[in-house]
Formats: sequence, structure tokens, C-alpha cells
Amino acid sequence: MDDPQRTYFNALYEVAKAVNSTLRVNEVLDAIVEGAAKAIKAKGASLMLLSPDRQKLWYSAAYGLSDQFMRKGAINPDTSLAEALAGEPIVVPDAASDSRVEYKDEVRREGIASILCVPLRVKDEVIGAMNVYSAKRRDFSQEDIDFLSAVADLGAIALENAMLYESATKNYDNVYNDLLRWYASWAAGRTA
Repeated sequence: MDDPQRTYFNALYEVAKAVNSTLRVNEVLDAIVEGAAKAIKAKGASLMLLSPDRQKLWYSAAYGLSDQFMRKGAINPDTSLAEALAGEPIVVPDAASDSRVEYKDEVRREGIASILCVPLRVKDEVIGAMNVYSAKRRDFSQEDIDFLSAVADLGAIALENAMLYESATKNYDNVYNDLLRWYASWAAGRTA
């Protein structure tokens, strides 16, 4: 294996270990973006999820980006990331002038020169996008695209598992509390 492949293989392994170590959604998302940014040697990374009505993309996790950049607002998926949400990776070598970049002033202030964006899929449905941001102009390679796509796919599976776990835990707690209330009222009725 040559060096970039070894680096990406090791990074993918580390991301897999990290997302396998927790079922907390925020921890899973943080591990995914940090691992991706470090492996690609990027300024930062973000993961955005589609709103339930699929009209907006919201930042769900980030690494290496300022709070101000993250609070700039929702992304319009019809303009900024249409290709990624259709299932295709996007390479933006010059983020400050590309028409697909919605917040150009914020991108400039953040010091972002280039962006690589890949779809985030659960089964056959695109649920969001994962981005890495470079501080220097960069033409991302096919290896970069393949690696980030693999991390996004792994992350989507881990995210789905974490969300299912949180839902099951909440449902269990609700059923348990309902059962306690039923038992308390049944016991109260027997002693009355």
C-alpha cells in the first residue's frame, strides 16, 4: 500500500473504532468529522443533516471550524449541495467564487479555500452531506473522495444505530414508567 492509502486505511479504522465505542449521537458525529478532517489534513470538517421536510440542511457536527461559521444559518439544499443530495460527490476547488457555495463571505472569513462534499446515506436515502474544508486551494483526489465517502457511509450507519438506540431507550423508559404508574394505581385500588 502506498502512503495515502495506508493513511486512509488507518484513519478509517480509527473512525470505525471511535464510532463503535459509543451509541450517543453527538459523540458519533464528533468522531466522524474529527477523523475525516485529520486524515485528509484539512482545516476542518462538518456533517449536515436534512430537515424532516428536506428543505434545509443543518450543521449537526463540526471540527476545526469557528462557532461563528457554524451559526451562519441553514443551507438551501437546492442550490448549495444539490449534487451531493442527488448522490454525487462535489469538489469545489475555489470556494470563494463557486456558484454552489451559498455563504461566500463567511467562507472567506473562515479561511476556506476548497471544499469536498459527499452524500451521507442511510440505505438508499440521502439524509445529509459531509464536508471537508481546506485552507489552501486544493483539487481533491479520487482517493480523497473515496475515503470521505467511506467515512460518510460508515458514519451514516453508526448514526442510524445511535438514533435507534436512543429511541429504544426512550421507549423502554416510557413503557417502564407507564407500568410503574399502572402498578401504583392497581395497588392503591386494592388497598382502598
